[in-house]
Amino acid sequence: MKDRFYITTPIYYVNAAPHIGHAYTTIVADVMARFHHINGEETYFLTGTDEHGDKIVEAAEKAGETPQAYTDRISQLFRELWPKLNIGNNDFIRTTEPRHKKVVQEILQKIKDKDDIYFSEYEGRYCFGCERFITERELVEGKCPDHQVEPTIIKESNYFFRMSKYQDWLIEHIQKNPDFIRPERYKNEVLSFLKEPLEDLCISRPKTRLTWGIDLPFNNQYVTYVWFDALINYLSGLGYPDGELYKKFWPVAQHLIAKDILKPHGIYWPCMLKSAGIEPFQHLNVHGYWKFNEGKMSKSLGNVVKPLDMADLYGLDAFRYFLLREMVFGLDAEFSESALVGRINADLANDIGNLASRSLSMANKFFKGEIAGPGPMRELDQGLKRDALELINQYVTFMEKISFHKALIAVWELINKLNKYIDTTAPWVLAKSDPEYLKTVIYVLLEIQKIISVLVWPFMPAAAEKLQASLGLERIGRDLKIQDIAQWGRFSPIKIMTHAPHLFPRVEQKLTETGDAKKDKISIEAEEKSKITYQEFAKLDLRVGTVKEAEAVPKSKKLIKLKVDIGEERTVLAGILNHYNPQDLIGRQVILVANLEPATLMGIESQGMVLAAEDETGIHALMPDKPTKPGSKVK
Repeated sequence: MKDRFYITTPIYYVNAAPHIGHAYTTIVADVMARFHHINGEETYFLTGTDEHGDKIVEAAEKAGETPQAYTDRISQLFRELWPKLNIGNNDFIRTTEPRHKKVVQEILQKIKDKDDIYFSEYEGRYCFGCERFITERELVEGKCPDHQVEPTIIKESNYFFRMSKYQDWLIEHIQKNPDFIRPERYKNEVLSFLKEPLEDLCISRPKTRLTWGIDLPFNNQYVTYVWFDALINYLSGLGYPDGELYKKFWPVAQHLIAKDILKPHGIYWPCMLKSAGIEPFQHLNVHGYWKFNEGKMSKSLGNVVKPLDMADLYGLDAFRYFLLREMVFGLDAEFSESALVGRINADLANDIGNLASRSLSMANKFFKGEIAGPGPMRELDQGLKRDALELINQYVTFMEKISFHKALIAVWELINKLNKYIDTTAPWVLAKSDPEYLKTVIYVLLEIQKIISVLVWPFMPAAAEKLQASLGLERIGRDLKIQDIAQWGRFSPIKIMTHAPHLFPRVEQKLTETGDAKKDKISIEAEEKSKITYQEFAKLDLRVGTVKEAEAVPKSKKLIKLKVDIGEERTVLAGILNHYNPQDLIGRQVILVANLEPATLMGIESQGMVLAAEDETGIHALMPDKPTKPGSKVK
């Protein structure tokens, strides 16, 4: 059923507010759903909250609330966060909802009727953090590896699921379906665990110890073990057993989880489904941890980063891009604010942002924003066209294999080729020497950016739609499909907007590495030191200069080399190539800081600095409103 796609996140435990780990998983699910949508598939995306168990009762008591009031409040935090991160889930399920409780009890009874649930007394090691009994072989130096505490020995009578009955079936199913659990390292981890005899699963808690849960349908003195309850949300969210959504989407179900809950999803859940007579899901997609200072980021460890802090300060699309580009899916990644800032400035501001700004500005300048079609195409242009169309197939393959960072790397390789293409063809020169070929160059630049805008949409929907609108596309966002851009020239003629988009401004680091919404001490001190006296300001020698020569610096994406007359000739480098055609600057006047120490960039000594302002529309050099004698001092 290639025409349908169903993705779930784990339902998040509401013993604390959402953090970056929750945000990453949910954004990945959103990216997957968006990709499959533009790939022509009908999609369904489910997320929600897990609200029963010991830890919820404990957290509610600490907050001075009832478990229901507490879960209502924290669940709402998750529900309200997702739209702010541009998450497009179709449904949000809570395990305290009647629709979920009903399905849990139906499945429990179904498994009990099959004689796969029995009553017995058990003594074992119980980890309250994991809310489950753990085996001796799982311990590390006698402690739970996730919570670093020794488990408590508990002896009590409970109901058990005959999970061991399905061990051989599960091993065979995994071996026959090698991508059932992916990446492969996690499939191997589950198979390694299954080499040892599988114990039956305790699926109840006596009400003498815990009342906050779903009653067992066959004994109301017990509540359902939180994992047996929670996993069933993937079915109850579709209206199992008779709902149309269930019939349509369960056959293509994919789950997305972090590696810490691999065992319940990779072992408990398939065995539960098999016992209940339900076909197993298609894929279990497992990602690694976000680490902070080389340690796992975790609410229990108190080292979490709040996603809205990052999104509010650095831009939502930039934050989404960073998460998907920085983590190799399946492996751990180190969260660093400086790495986030680096990605924004290099990949987004310098690469895709400058590409859009330069090419659209030139299209407006040279063709007033309308291009009927390309002129004659040379081998260089044909090569870029081939690269762009081949990228589409590469991208689809990477996305289907959950290699998100590879998909983005492939897109950025093309972006970098286009930036180099601008430098190589020099459209500002072609405007005078070969206007017919200039039409080809601008057409190729804009046509390939249409392709790029669609491929980056799952990751950065707002920025992609802004670019698509600027490119004059009548359909944008989810209404554009990959099959549309696979047809070269489908959207010709090109009529673009009159203003080039300013997609991603450069940024500076704004938060501490703990993620607190405060400027760090160094930034505050720098602000205080930035206040200067008039006497200090008067030390600046600002002069009016007339540009005599201007040319792009070879191999630089943003530098222009200027010869400026300020009463004497100065060579000055200015980072304004993405906003000005060098030839257009000749004869114009600029404001120069004339008493800076010379600096060498790209092997060229710069003898001053051109003043410019920056806003959301770009960079604007400061210029006198009337012709002024070169060398005049600015006061």
